[in-house]
Amino acid sequence: MSTPGKTVGHDGLANVPLRGVLLMVATVAAFSAQDASLKWLSAGFSFWQIMFFGRSLAVPLALALSVRSGGLRQIKTRRPWAHALRAALMIVTMLCFVYALKHLPIADTIAIGFAAPLFMTTLSVFFLKEKVGPRRWAAVLIGFGGVTVILQPSGAGFGWAALSALGSALTYALLFIASRKLTATESGPCLIFWNSFAMLVCAGIGMMWDFRLPDGVDIWVFVATAVFGALGQLLMTEAFRYGEVSLLAPIEYSALIWATLFGWLIWNELPSVTVVVGAAIIIASSAYILHRETRVKKVKASSLPVAGAGPIDT
Repeated sequence: MSTPGKTVGHDGLANVPLRGVLLMVATVAAFSAQDASLKWLSAGFSFWQIMFFGRSLAVPLALALSVRSGGLRQIKTRRPWAHALRAALMIVTMLCFVYALKHLPIADTIAIGFAAPLFMTTLSVFFLKEKVGPRRWAAVLIGFGGVTVILQPSGAGFGWAALSALGSALTYALLFIASRKLTATESGPCLIFWNSFAMLVCAGIGMMWDFRLPDGVDIWVFVATAVFGALGQLLMTEAFRYGEVSLLAPIEYSALIWATLFGWLIWNELPSVTVVVGAAIIIASSAYILHRETRVKKVKASSLPVAGAGPIDT
């Protein structure tokens, strides 16, 4: 019996849009809960200790995923230096992100982080030799205009914490590009395993000089950080198994809703009108960029002319 709304794509993956959307909504919720946990812990614990326990479940998860998708040979690699670079980018990204979370409202940090797709589009021209046409360049410029709206004094403010959040978006974009190059030869479990393993080693060494034994609520927040991080990875893997990127990617912007909710419930924080307006500009620009990229790829993949499509501008 076939599942209603289910098709199988040319890549062999099942396409069940509703299931993919629900899984992606759960993914964003899990990662948002992890972000809230990171902010809570950043007030009293070192970055290295937070990262060590936050990544503690990622390695077993990668091993489990590799067994499910073909065995432990899935995590073998011939590109250790590429993984080392990717791990370094991840460490810098998280260092900047946690610093921003510590000093800014969580919603402000997330809103500034939405600049990552703008950086990805810009950097793809230089590192991936991709062609970006005038429409997408215009969207990028408008998106960065949204960033400046957030960073003005009435928004998040132009300080070290805001710059750190922006730096996190930049290094995340570089991390995305490095990951994209690695996916040509490496499996998903391989990427998760080596990235998390490197993070555990570095964080384990770093926290030896600044370790504080957690107690009370902090113990459970550390557990939540690890559980929600691993759960988010698992849910995201499943989401993209059932839904296309063009459908699921925009759901990531719902993180601002979760960030606002957690900020209000835990820290009595609410984003300013300026931050909301700036975030809306960035989201709209990024969504348009995704729309153009998806349309261009579909037209290029088709060997037949698209009636009424008009000239395609990348």
